[in-house]
Amino acid sequence: MPRPRLLPSAIIAMALLFAVKAGGVASALWGPAVVIAPARAADPAPVAPRQVPQPVRAERPPAPPPAAPPTQPVAMVAPDPATQAERALLEQLRARRAEIEAREQAAAAQEVMLQAAERRLARRVEELAALQQRLEGMERARGEREEAGWRGLVRTYEAMRPRDAAAIFNDLEMPVLVEIIDRMGERKAAPVIGAMRPEQARLVTAELARHRARRTAAD
Repeated sequence: MPRPRLLPSAIIAMALLFAVKAGGVASALWGPAVVIAPARAADPAPVAPRQVPQPVRAERPPAPPPAAPPTQPVAMVAPDPATQAERALLEQLRARRAEIEAREQAAAAQEVMLQAAERRLARRVEELAALQQRLEGMERARGEREEAGWRGLVRTYEAMRPRDAAAIFNDLEMPVLVEIIDRMGERKAAPVIGAMRPEQARLVTAELARHRARRTAAD
């Protein structure tokens, strides 16, 4: 290989250094030198980079979801006999309670009906008692009126002469004759009966005895 020449290189370097120094002295004496830079040519329009078609990638199918972990089999627990017995007992108690409540409701409804019937019966008894009192009062009034009528007839026949009264009594019906003679005083009735026909006098005497016997038995 050729060995580089050091001397010319050193000379060139010294010349360059001298030129630089000289330029510095000139700048100090005459001012800064105006360096007119050559006009640069207009920058060419930027060239758009070529778009290199990207290779079409095949779409990968979506990954399947992760498999669910296997479920553990549920162990079948045998029912507790004690629990079943308690449930059966509770059901029986509930049914018994419902039956008792239904009976109580029916008894309450029947009691209400009986009370209503008793109130109606009490009102009916009161009405009947009031009606009976009215009837008894009417009966007493009627009896009093009848008694007043009989007493008037008795006074009329007592005021008559015995023979005249006997003539009338011979033709009277037996029930009427008995009622009149029964209300007459003994001293007034004896002369009248003595003046009557013997057969009529005998019949009225027997009927008067039976009438008084029935009245005594009724009292």
